[in-house]
Amino acid sequence: MTSNENRLSRILAFLDSTYPDARIVLDFKSPFQLLVATVLAAQCTDDRVNQVTPGLFGRWPDAAELSKATQDEVEAVVRSTGFYKNKAKAVRALAAALVADHGGAVPGDLDLLTKLPGVGRKTASVVLGGCFGKPALPVDTHVGRVSYRLGLTVSNDPVRIEQDLAGAIPAARWWDFTTRLGWHGRRICTGRKPLCDSCGLEPICPKNGLASK
Repeated sequence: MTSNENRLSRILAFLDSTYPDARIVLDFKSPFQLLVATVLAAQCTDDRVNQVTPGLFGRWPDAAELSKATQDEVEAVVRSTGFYKNKAKAVRALAAALVADHGGAVPGDLDLLTKLPGVGRKTASVVLGGCFGKPALPVDTHVGRVSYRLGLTVSNDPVRIEQDLAGAIPAARWWDFTTRLGWHGRRICTGRKPLCDSCGLEPICPKNGLASK
């Protein structure tokens, strides 16, 4: 086993033992709800989205209902998530496309998902892993940041990071890995002030992108 393979093995073991119950932070009850919530979470905290979605889905619980909502109605509900005009437009178009092309159901296929309005690869991967149990490596800001600091990638580009992680980690572990790494990024390896002294990975972390400690 190479030194990099040994370090990755230790990272996986640490994440498994430290965050065994890690889950998606966004609240949802269906693939449609997770899809819409993930679109709303762009440049917004998951906590804020979770405050908004009960009211949103209470009024429009599925694609058929949301596709009938007016722009003004949806804007009023999602306003606090930021960029609310674009987001309201995006989720209405998304709902309409689901009704027109998929009978209102969310497809469990990456290519079909990314053809939907406002759905990129990361959003599609969240839905595939979170709702369909398929191998998926969504790279959000937390996963990207921690992967770089741990030396699992040398890139800051989400697509390249996904490729690097996919090449190093067995597909069966992708979803658990990204979910647990995201939790670690939120709780310990934070953006501005990572808690390195409290991190179980500190002995093997190259701290890429951080000032020396």
